[in-house]
Amino acid sequence: MVAFLSKMALILFGWKEEGRFPEGKKYVVVAAPHTSMFDFVWGRLYYNWRRKSVRFMVKDKYFFFPLGFLLKSLGALPVKMDKRVGLVKLMVEEFRRRDEFLLTITPEATRKRVNRWKMGFYHIAMGAQVPIVLGYIDYKTKTLGVKTTIIPTGNEEVDMEIIRKVYESVGARHPEKFNNEKI
Repeated sequence: MVAFLSKMALILFGWKEEGRFPEGKKYVVVAAPHTSMFDFVWGRLYYNWRRKSVRFMVKDKYFFFPLGFLLKSLGALPVKMDKRVGLVKLMVEEFRRRDEFLLTITPEATRKRVNRWKMGFYHIAMGAQVPIVLGYIDYKTKTLGVKTTIIPTGNEEVDMEIIRKVYESVGARHPEKFNNEKI
């Protein structure tokens, strides 16, 4: 019922799907561009429609009652956003610990314009030896889904250039906030 209602909501608002998730039960999903709180709404409806149980990281300070309960029910993992914590290592361990784990990450880590993407998603995928699914929400075409999947090679510069080209034509809700030249 949730999948059906989510699909109907997306259709009602004029959204179309493109691409498919790869086979397998473990991968890092890049969600880009991320320039609006609506990205979460459309993304969550899409995941519900596709019956994908995804997880995403949220600063632990937001896990107070009743917001914490809601966030966890939506798939949020509370994390300390501190470089000393070793977030990449923690997420790699989560991949090793679980039989199924789809971790969604917005590499911009904010809705504001950034100079460069944070590379944690890449290092998590490398450490966990899982593919990177390049998910997107294109407001120009009202299309969302999966562009492609890559297996990180360890050559960060080459892999990131491939990723940059994938997002070259994707239309952010607020284009002035999406820097796709310096991914």
